[in-house]
Amino acid sequence: MTQILVVDDSQTIRRMVKAALGALPPPIEFIEAASGLDAIERLALGVVDLIVLDLNMPDMHGLEVIGFVRAHQKYRQVPIMVVTTRGDDQSRQAALQAGANTYLTKPFAPQALAREAMALLAPIAGQGAAGR
Repeated sequence: MTQILVVDDSQTIRRMVKAALGALPPPIEFIEAASGLDAIERLALGVVDLIVLDLNMPDMHGLEVIGFVRAHQKYRQVPIMVVTTRGDDQSRQAALQAGANTYLTKPFAPQALAREAMALLAPIAGQGAAGR
C-alpha cells in the first residue's frame, strides 16, 4: 500500500491534494498533518512513501520539516513534493537545496500534481511501497 503524508495547515488544500492524488494506482492511504510538528509526529509512527508539503505553516516552516526529514537516515530517501503559494525563485531554490524533490505552486493543476507524484513514486513501485 502506498502511503502519502499530506502536510498543509489548510484542510481544504489537504482535501484537494487527496482528490488529485486519488487518481494514482490503488491502494493508497493518505495520512494528514495540519502542521510541521504534526508531520514529524506522524513520521515517528512509520515511514511513508511520499510527503506533499506546504512551506508556510504556523508552528514549523516547511523548510524545517525538509531539514528534519533529510537529517534522519530512516526518512532520507522519502521523496518530498513542495506545494505552496510561494512562487518566487528564492523559495523554490531554498526548498530544492534543502532536499525537496519537486516544487509546485498553488493553485495547482490536479493532473500536474498527480503526474509529479507518479514520477516520484515510480522507483518505489518497482520494489513494493517503501520496500516494506
